Formats: sequence, structure tokens, C-alpha cells
Amino acid sequence: MSTVATATAHARGQEQTRGRGRIFTVVRRTAWLAGALFWSAFSVLEAVNHGWLAGTLALTFFVLPDLTFLVALDEAPRMAKGQLPPRAVPYYNAMHRALVPLALMALYTVGPVTVPALFAALCGWLAHISYDRAFGYGLRTKEGFQRG
Repeated sequence: MSTVATATAHARGQEQTRGRGRIFTVVRRTAWLAGALFWSAFSVLEAVNHGWLAGTLALTFFVLPDLTFLVALDEAPRMAKGQLPPRAVPYYNAMHRALVPLALMALYTVGPVTVPALFAALCGWLAHISYDRAFGYGLRTKEGFQRG
């Protein structure tokens, strides 16, 4: 096989791999969007069924994860575009891990706590995380940039 043929075959292989990667990204983001819509609907349902406190907490926890940006607001002007100040990264990442509200939901279902408003808050939190992932925002590196 000639060098040109080998290079062409290699380029085709890379192109197919990139194509599969794009398809996987679309499927993954679509799944996150479906989850976001589910958790949004669930938090609204909880608010309707359990009153203003459940609705307020669901909305508060929907917004709360992004308030971690305020941790290092004084450092923000010196950061590159799209970079979160490194001091805020641990807080941001902790509030944007889906495992945290899912684990709290599991504890809620088997534990002695029976405050429906807390469950609505967890639904709002999961909706926020799911929307972020659906639109391409994930966890941050320790330097504050989006992970690839």
C-alpha cells in the first residue's frame, strides 16, 4: 500500500471517529435535555401539589448552583473569557455534580424526613444540572475552564 493510500485511509478513519463522537455528543445532550424536562416538570408538579414553599425552594435550587460564581467575584475581571476563578471551582463543581442531589433524593425516600418542599428543591437542582449538560456546560478544570 502506498503512503498516499495509507494517509487517505488514516484520514478516513479519523473522520469516521469524529463523526461517531459528534453523534455520541448529540445523543448524550438529548438525553440530558430529556432529563432536564422531566425534572422541571416534576418540580412544577411538586410545587402545585405542595404549595408555595415547594415552588420557592424548587426555583431557588434551580438558580443556586450558578451563584457559586459569586465566591470569587473580585477575581473575575482578571480571568480569561469563559474562565471561572480557580477559587470558585470546587464550589461550582460540587454544586454541578448530579450524584449529589440524586444521593440526597435516595436518602429522602428512605429517611425519616417527610418535607415535600425538600424533594421539590432537589428536583429543581437536578433540572439545573441537566440543562447545563444539555447545553454543553459541564464541570470545570482546576484552572476554571470547561472540561472537554
